Amino acid sequence: MTAFRNPIKVCFSDIDNAGIVYYPRFMHYFHLSIEEFFSKKLGIDFADLLHKRNVSLPTVHVQSDFRQRVKYGDRIDVEVRILKIGRTAITWGYKGYRGSSPEELLVEGHNTTVCVRTDTFEKIEVPEWLKKALTDYEEDCAQGAAQGSVS
Repeated sequence: MTAFRNPIKVCFSDIDNAGIVYYPRFMHYFHLSIEEFFSKKLGIDFADLLHKRNVSLPTVHVQSDFRQRVKYGDRIDVEVRILKIGRTAITWGYKGYRGSSPEELLVEGHNTTVCVRTDTFEKIEVPEWLKKALTDYEEDCAQGAAQGSVS
């Protein structure tokens, strides 16, 4: 299996006066991709994660590197990876590729989220069901990459 990629079309409201994507919008793209990742890869609607499972994932650290300009009308495919699963935190990795050129790297970044109860905002350990789902996803991605590199 290859890593999940979420397609995002750059809207007019995403650009700044220079005609390129305003840099904080990439953080929004990363978050949109996480929501789609939960739904499409883990089978959990993100709203259910928050309201039914009582788990929230607020960001405590974010970092990004911008490789190329992105303009109105472009499509970005945002790849989601799991970089680290700690006791209470998860570090997510992202790479944004140009939709018309799937290997042209535009942006990459990562953020660290901490697991908290939605109702009390009390820090909790990463739930076992989530840890297993994320670990399985990364193992599948690694296995897919290894099989893809064998010719």
